Amino acid sequence: MTRRRFALFAWSVLALNVGVIAWGAVVRATGSGAGCGSHWPRCDGAVLPGLEDSATAIEFGHRLSSGVALLAVAGLAWGARRLFAPGHRVRFASGWALVFIVVEALIGAALVTYGWVDDDTSTARVVAIAVHLANTFVLLGWLTMTAWWASGRPAVSFADRRRVAAIGVALGGLVLVGAVGAVTALGDTLFPAATVADDFDPSSHYLVRLRAVHPVLAVLAAGYLVTLARRWMDGADGAVRGAAVAVVWLVAVQLVAGVVNLALAAPLWLQVVHLLLADALWVATVLLGATGLAVREATAAGIEVAA
Repeated sequence: MTRRRFALFAWSVLALNVGVIAWGAVVRATGSGAGCGSHWPRCDGAVLPGLEDSATAIEFGHRLSSGVALLAVAGLAWGARRLFAPGHRVRFASGWALVFIVVEALIGAALVTYGWVDDDTSTARVVAIAVHLANTFVLLGWLTMTAWWASGRPAVSFADRRRVAAIGVALGGLVLVGAVGAVTALGDTLFPAATVADDFDPSSHYLVRLRAVHPVLAVLAAGYLVTLARRWMDGADGAVRGAAVAVVWLVAVQLVAGVVNLALAAPLWLQVVHLLLADALWVATVLLGATGLAVREATAAGIEVAA
C-alpha cells in the first residue's frame, strides 16, 4: 500500500466510524439495546441469531458494523507501522485511535452485560452514556489526525500557549455539550411524552429536567466557537480559513437542527442528523486546531508532536 492509498483508507475509516456512531443512535432511540439480551459478544447466546425481531436485527447490525470498524482501525494502525518510521505522528495518532476504539467496544459491552439498556434509568447508565460519547469524540479526533497527517499535513506546535488553550477550551466545550446532549437524547427516549413544562417541574425525573441544560450549553459553546473561528480567520492561510469557515457554518446548521429537534419532539431521523452534525462539527474543530497550530518554517522551533 502506498502512502496515498493509506491516506484515502484513513479518511474512509473515519467515515465508517461516523456511520457506526449514527447507527448506535438508532439502537438507542428505538430501544433496541436489549435486542441481543445480556449476551456479549454473542447475540442471544448465538453467533448468528434469528433476525425476525426488529430489535435483534438492529442491535446485531450495530455489533457487526462495530466489529468491522474495530478491524478497520486495527488495520489502520498496522498500516501506519509498515509505512511510517517509528515515532512518526501518523503512527502516534493511529495507535491512540486503536486504544480508544477498544475502549469504545468495552463500554458497549458493559452497557449490555450490566443491563444499562432498554428502559433502565440508573445513574450508572447515564454516566456510561456520557463517557461513551466523550470516548467517541476522542476516537474521532485521533482518526481525523491520522488521516490529516497521512495526507502529508504538518505536525502541530504547542509553542503558542494562548492558541493551545483556546482550542483546548473549544474541544472541551464540545465534549461537555455532546455528553449532556447524549444524556438529553436518552431522556427523550425514556420519557417520550414529557413536555417543555415537565423540563422545569421539580417533580419530574432528573433526566427530563436535564433536557433544559443542553440548549443553554449548546448556545454558549456555539458563541465561543464562532468567535474563535472568526478570530483565527484574520490573516490566516487557506487551510485555517477553510476549517474556520466549516466550523462557523456547521455551528449555524447545528443550532437550527437543535431548534427543529425541540419543536418536533426529537423524531428518530432528526436525532441521527443532529448527531451526525455534532460529529462533523467536532471533526472540523479538530482540523481547526490542527491547521491553526501547524508547524510552519518560520516557527519550526516549536514543540512538535511525534515529528
